[in-house]
Amino acid sequence: MAEGIAVSVHDTAPVWRGDTAGDALRRSVHLAQAVEALGYRRYWVAEHHNTPALATSSPAVLAGSILAATSAIRVGSGAVLLPNHSPYAVAEQFGVLAGLYPGRVDLGLGRASGGSGEAAARLGDPRRLGFGDALRELGEYFSGGSGGVRAIPEPGVPPEMWLVGSSVSSAADAGRLGLPYVYAHAIVGGGAPEALEAYRQAFRPSPALAEPHACVAVIAVANDSDERAHRLAASFVYGQILMRTTDPATVLPTEEETAAHRFTAAEERFLREKIGPQFVGSPERIAPRLGELLRRTRADELFVLTQVPDHQARIRSYELIAKIVSSL
Repeated sequence: MAEGIAVSVHDTAPVWRGDTAGDALRRSVHLAQAVEALGYRRYWVAEHHNTPALATSSPAVLAGSILAATSAIRVGSGAVLLPNHSPYAVAEQFGVLAGLYPGRVDLGLGRASGGSGEAAARLGDPRRLGFGDALRELGEYFSGGSGGVRAIPEPGVPPEMWLVGSSVSSAADAGRLGLPYVYAHAIVGGGAPEALEAYRQAFRPSPALAEPHACVAVIAVANDSDERAHRLAASFVYGQILMRTTDPATVLPTEEETAAHRFTAAEERFLREKIGPQFVGSPERIAPRLGELLRRTRADELFVLTQVPDHQARIRSYELIAKIVSSL
């Protein structure tokens, strides 16, 4: 990899037409094995609810399967959405993982709900703690307990806690808490340099982290052909169009289905808006733009999200991204 820059995976376990959620989850386990062999540092799984197109409703459960199928790569959540959960339950779940796989478990945390308001109302701690209070309580469980209550098991090597966000304020919060931070360029493109600078300015050393660790998460689809890369990337965006306009419960369209669709002018604009800030194309097209982002953000680590319907093309994309980063 490029000097000082690690590369890691962010995964949403996308479900494509003709497949089941089980197929998507098994592909995630297989992809984790493939990227471990490519030298990726981490494999993180997202949290989504009431979304048939994304099978990542339970990061802790999926992370456990991936940990069992791999040997060295760090595995965790990107992110557990803390408002959906009791901090105590999260501490117990990730305590089990860290007890079984010491030194390999990450606990990335976010503020969002990851689904509809109706789904969010059925999740969470009945006390409805604010994010800061929930985060504080969660941390206490990994250092002896909270309010006289211990989260068992108490792993000898606790999971590493991270914050994941897409704003300057979330970045500054992570800095003040002395936690590593991931800016989600995959969600909000363009704000990473300012957010990571705010993180570094606000950073205060903590028992968990002596120096700031600033990361950026992007969508990337690399292929030997620019045309094929864009065709692959368009399938997920077309799926977003379907979910927003005609069928919220859809799974994601195939590459062939997307190629056959005649995009309206509004859909074409949406496609450009989603793909434009991200990294789609051949290595020759991606490398200069990705290098510029890493230079401007001074990121310590790059997280890559690749959502394409062809599993072998997905693995190939991660292989090409690793080569791009190593050449920068």
